[in-house]
Amino acid sequence: MSEIKSITKTLKRCLKERGVTYGQLAEQLQLSEASIKRCFSLNAFTLERLEAICQCLQMSLSDLFELERRQKSRLSQLSEEQERELLSDPKLLLAAVCVRDGWQFEELIQHYDIDYFEGVRLMARLDKLRLIELLPDNRYKLLIAQDFRWIPGGPLEKFMEQEVMIKFMAPKRNEPWTFRFYLRGRYSQSSINIIQRRLNQLTKEAATLNEDDMALPVSERTHMGLLMAMRPWEPSLFENMRRQAHPTTP
Repeated sequence: MSEIKSITKTLKRCLKERGVTYGQLAEQLQLSEASIKRCFSLNAFTLERLEAICQCLQMSLSDLFELERRQKSRLSQLSEEQERELLSDPKLLLAAVCVRDGWQFEELIQHYDIDYFEGVRLMARLDKLRLIELLPDNRYKLLIAQDFRWIPGGPLEKFMEQEVMIKFMAPKRNEPWTFRFYLRGRYSQSSINIIQRRLNQLTKEAATLNEDDMALPVSERTHMGLLMAMRPWEPSLFENMRRQAHPTTP
């Protein structure tokens, strides 16, 4: 990712954390909201414009660059203890998923059956787990990366395999697929490497889009599931028809 794109992502996060909308920012800068949105979508900022935005957020350019540097060092994987702690309480796991998606505290308690004081306790536990840095007025700073991965074979991965993926692949009648496509083939190792590299690029792009959309209220976003998987595999229907190798006679 280019430096300016990284700076733009950090700015969007600062706006979200402070509850500042594009419209409010445009009003302070005496610009149209469309102009502000264009700056962010095109990553097109003059140094003066960047400094003016920082002033609106009561921070300096050096503060912004320091935040951008810290963002690059976000937690990309939890410890086994952290994963077990999240799984010990479904509401804590829910809160972790919501903050990772940029939900405001008020959105969490309005959307789910969590009262104010329970929500405060959940946020405090996430702070103790070092998934967020809790700020005044129930605001927070996210400390985990968008593309963080589970521990291979760890508690979260096992939970996803046993509870989430099975249900995800068996939607109810009123839950149509937005997209579903199964592809098989016989590939060289070189082609397999290319596919894996492009799938990794797609997961990063999906994570970036999710982070970009954090600037929008929850009411304007749809909860989506995206599953990508690839492994050596042949349907048992075909595998059972393989010709068996006969031992050679001396």
